[in-house]
Amino acid sequence: MKNIYSNIYSFNKKILKKTVNSLKAGNIVSLPTETVYGLAASAYSKKAVGKIFKLKKRPKKNPLIIHYYRLKDLKKDVILNEYFFKLYKKFCPGPITFILKRRIDTKVVSIASANLGTLAVRFPKHKIARSILRYLQFPLAMPSANLSSNLSPVYARDVFEDFKKKLSIIIDGGKSKIGIESTVIDLTSKPKILRPGVISSAQIKKFLKIKLSKKKSDIRSPGMLKKHYSPGIPVIIGLKPKNLNYAYIVFGKGYKVKKNYFNLSKNADLKEAAANLYKIMRKIKKKGFKKIFVSKIPNTGPGIAINDRLIRASK
Repeated sequence: MKNIYSNIYSFNKKILKKTVNSLKAGNIVSLPTETVYGLAASAYSKKAVGKIFKLKKRPKKNPLIIHYYRLKDLKKDVILNEYFFKLYKKFCPGPITFILKRRIDTKVVSIASANLGTLAVRFPKHKIARSILRYLQFPLAMPSANLSSNLSPVYARDVFEDFKKKLSIIIDGGKSKIGIESTVIDLTSKPKILRPGVISSAQIKKFLKIKLSKKKSDIRSPGMLKKHYSPGIPVIIGLKPKNLNYAYIVFGKGYKVKKNYFNLSKNADLKEAAANLYKIMRKIKKKGFKKIFVSKIPNTGPGIAINDRLIRASK
């Protein structure tokens, strides 16, 4: 049988070298991170970043997250502040993205930040992403490896389903542990959560010992567009389906085992539910269900991030 996944590679020294060389040549590759899989290219190359927007069919007004390995490299591109240093020390590397003011002399191309005066930056925790960043002299612009507004990928094969052979390298790092995108916090003035994630606003508020801003923001980071994270079929929140042709996403105990029921976490674990969300939504679509109904998800901790993704998927 022909291997349709011929551009998916297990990670080793040979693939590390091949990937680094490909990125240096201005190409796009797909890398695993602890949140979701990403499409990576040099953040210092206008041509390379332009390829990401074109491949994803992504609106130019939607900025990309720039991924770093070293703090000293980040200092060349953005203006750091006290809030950043506190959060960096506590949560990095990890699933948190910071919005900071761009330096005038930054080498990060303006298209990567939608021509804004800010940059969205992150330090990924995944060993493969970090191994590759370590050998580069530039940070990586790396949005999720999916077509714009669609579900983010949590397996290497998910990336292949969207892009087939348009990518020469997709590195298989197994299932993304967290399974949803990073928390995004704007630090350009009073801290404000722009996109919820598994690091919750309550955690950040408690750690910084301040109230977070609730003012409305322009689109300064990914995940702020109204329609996002769509499985390609209608999503209806808070109702139960009356038809077996419709899937029902549930959470916790007390649900019967039915062919159209999909439980995010039988143990009512919100972190487990977040990790399973995109995997289950993809599974439902592949099985041919016409709609997805979703039971009530507790709106606390990671549940806030889950509900955010579901609301945007339902638009």
